[in-house]
Amino acid sequence: MPNKPSVNQIGSSRRSFIRTGILGAASAWISKDILFAGTNRVVPPLSSLDQDWKQIRSQFILKKGMTYMNNASLGMPPLPVVKAVQNGYESISNEPLHGKHDLQAIIKDKVIPGLADTFGADSDEIVLTRNASEALHIQALSFNLKRGDEVIITTQEHPAGLKPWMLRKKKEGVRVKQVFIPSPLTDQSDVLNRIESALTRRTKAISFCHVTRGGHLYPVKALAAMAKEKGLFTLVDGAQAIGQFPLNLHELGCDAYAVSLHKWVLAPAGTGFLYIRKGARDRFRSPFETNPTTDAPGFDPPGTKDFPLRAAIGAALDFMNQIGWENVETRCRYLSDYLKDGLKQIDGVTLLSGGNDTISAPGSTIFEKEGLDALEAVPIFEDKIKTHIDEHQRDGHNAIRVSTHIYNNTAEIDRLLNIL
Repeated sequence: MPNKPSVNQIGSSRRSFIRTGILGAASAWISKDILFAGTNRVVPPLSSLDQDWKQIRSQFILKKGMTYMNNASLGMPPLPVVKAVQNGYESISNEPLHGKHDLQAIIKDKVIPGLADTFGADSDEIVLTRNASEALHIQALSFNLKRGDEVIITTQEHPAGLKPWMLRKKKEGVRVKQVFIPSPLTDQSDVLNRIESALTRRTKAISFCHVTRGGHLYPVKALAAMAKEKGLFTLVDGAQAIGQFPLNLHELGCDAYAVSLHKWVLAPAGTGFLYIRKGARDRFRSPFETNPTTDAPGFDPPGTKDFPLRAAIGAALDFMNQIGWENVETRCRYLSDYLKDGLKQIDGVTLLSGGNDTISAPGSTIFEKEGLDALEAVPIFEDKIKTHIDEHQRDGHNAIRVSTHIYNNTAEIDRLLNIL
């Protein structure tokens, strides 16, 4: 009869399984085109054609016959991410204490450094949050302002980017000035000029989206450079930007950047992060910590974290890094351009997304159709062709938003165009 393993051997084996199970989840998918170790290497450039993306598409477990084109609302995690979340919850169910510690180690040693490396930041500049909304509130509420100081925002901000400033206006007497930005955008210089023209001697910061809910692309780097030249700070909502194209936070030059990872990065729902540039940290005060220090600035919301979800961010990063962010951008842009070309052929349709790559993001397309109410249209598309899209009734539009990602294909777009 074989000898029974000791308790210590069992614990060691189980913890080893937990680590390899979560970190190895992204390796569960095998492709002749994508087969190598390491998170920073990328496959050779993929063509934009559907046939090159079949293997990647196979890693998504959407119900058969259904099409998902609402990624800007909530991304669809691939199978390796689903498995990583499952492994994480099993780890804290099988052995709660050590499972928790192992997940915390993965988050500290793998996930946060992985995010920093992928998106051009230092690890100590990143704090994990549940979403961009939470990060936006922390960055706005912690930015050091006094009564009468002014913050410039735009008319295209998401409610989560607007509300914390309205709170500070009501409670603290901070001045909040909204600058009108037209939709569609005309060009990058128009956005820059409108914001610069709104600055006054009271202005201390500008706060704006990198990509708007409608997919309009703001010139963040130029805005950050202009602000820096004038001694102002830039606080950015990156929820709709990060994951659609390569992004380096240090190169952008902004002072704070709020992120949802459960959209275009395809991480688990309820994951995001806040970036605060180290050189700007002394202008922010912790809303949680009474005695923050430079090394411990206290921007991390207190309390128990959703460890399995946060650990599984690593699987999403592995998945997307292996594909390559340039490939992601090219594929998203191809699908959006294909959709736009089709929309231009339909009578009564007005395309609202920007006409070139400098003012429109790769993945989101908005349009109006004469006589079609956007809110009423959303359930019609689901009923007729089992396709999920979204409305865009804002900025003066009665528009439909279609947000396509790497898992979509042209046949799905053709069905949408036909029913439209």
